[in-house]
Amino acid sequence: MNTVRTGSALTDTNAPTLLGSVDRQVVRSTDATLVDPSRRPADFAIAATACAPSDASMILTAAPGASRGTVLPRVDDSGPALRLVLDTKVRYEHVKPLGAGGMGEVILVRDHDIARPVAVKRLLPELTDPAVLARFVDEIRTVGRLEHPNIVPIHDVGVDENGRYFFVMKYVDGETLESIIEKLAAGDPAYHRMYTVDQRIEIFIGLLHALEYAHVNGIVHRDVKPANVMVGRYGEVVLMDWGIAKPMNATRDPATLASGEMGAAPGSNDRSRAFATRLGSIVGTPAYMSPEQASGQVDRIDARSDLYSAVVVLNELLNLRHHLDDKPTLDSMLDAIKNEQFGFFKVLGAHHPSHSAPPGELVHFIVKGLRTDPTARFQSAGEMIGQLHSMREGKLKVQCHITMTKRTFREMGRFVDSHPHLAFVTLVALVSALVFAVVVFVSMLAG
Repeated sequence: MNTVRTGSALTDTNAPTLLGSVDRQVVRSTDATLVDPSRRPADFAIAATACAPSDASMILTAAPGASRGTVLPRVDDSGPALRLVLDTKVRYEHVKPLGAGGMGEVILVRDHDIARPVAVKRLLPELTDPAVLARFVDEIRTVGRLEHPNIVPIHDVGVDENGRYFFVMKYVDGETLESIIEKLAAGDPAYHRMYTVDQRIEIFIGLLHALEYAHVNGIVHRDVKPANVMVGRYGEVVLMDWGIAKPMNATRDPATLASGEMGAAPGSNDRSRAFATRLGSIVGTPAYMSPEQASGQVDRIDARSDLYSAVVVLNELLNLRHHLDDKPTLDSMLDAIKNEQFGFFKVLGAHHPSHSAPPGELVHFIVKGLRTDPTARFQSAGEMIGQLHSMREGKLKVQCHITMTKRTFREMGRFVDSHPHLAFVTLVALVSALVFAVVVFVSMLAG
């Protein structure tokens, strides 16, 4: 067996950052037996630092330079004998940035052990407040508890070469619902062919499945909005960014210990700030907050608050513009959320001027979901999913002339399906009676 070591760390001129630095080791075994060189455990340090006033008294930081290398060998079967080659290098290699917010950044990296692209979220280097790290740890452990197809899974956690905490999650190759709505509103014909009303409802049901699972497990997301919903290239729907999620029975809430906005561009106007995540006395994104969120009633926020936000997303997905587009300022938007009722005709008339209004039954669905009183809204995601499935089956509640007409024709169709011969005889009888009535009427006029 031959062992070759080089003293230089693995580098990549095209990658500005590598998550960890290790020595390069190659082990070749002619009998297909891998001998793993001894590995020294990563050296971590815990440092107590002075910090801003908060409930936390110290912040944990990892020692810079903590190494993170690959462990799986490469299988080489090109020769007469099978060889297992241990080519130890940095496991997570930077590819490109995917996005950044007020608390962290997300980058696309290459996982050299499993040979796949993954996404890495890590804290911004300038953030040293213990409340920020506490929120980051909460996000990791919250998402780690939620194993569901519509929730992005976490694969790993670690510390990079600069001592910055990060976690590794599935990379969803797709685009945000925010981007999809923008393209639909712009009239992109390809997107309108791809995202019909039925397909948009399917996306929304995927979002509801994620919320249903989280709520059953006692977690509220608190920041449901189009920018946090990813739609993959195969149609998969994934709810992202659980950074301000909170267990419903938790007494500690790191999101209220800090203050400010996450994701707002420098110099943003007042209205733009309504679409950035806020921390402090009110938590969430103002444009998608429930009335109880907008009022700062943190203790009243439960599953129904998330569902309110989800219905705001649905309204925007169907009407292709936000239902508070006419509110020019953040304060006027928050006031409308807390005090205005959104009735049938208000929602019906809020659609994008260049696109048609959504079906009447969905307008009624949105109206119920946007009730100011939580007890008047949908009480669970499961209830909402069930009602949407009933709509698809034509089982509509008669709530207006639109739904009455649809329900009548649907029931007539069912009657024809179950009694085709009787339906035909009934139709002939009705037509004959109509013709006879017309003939009699004409005769009376002529006489």
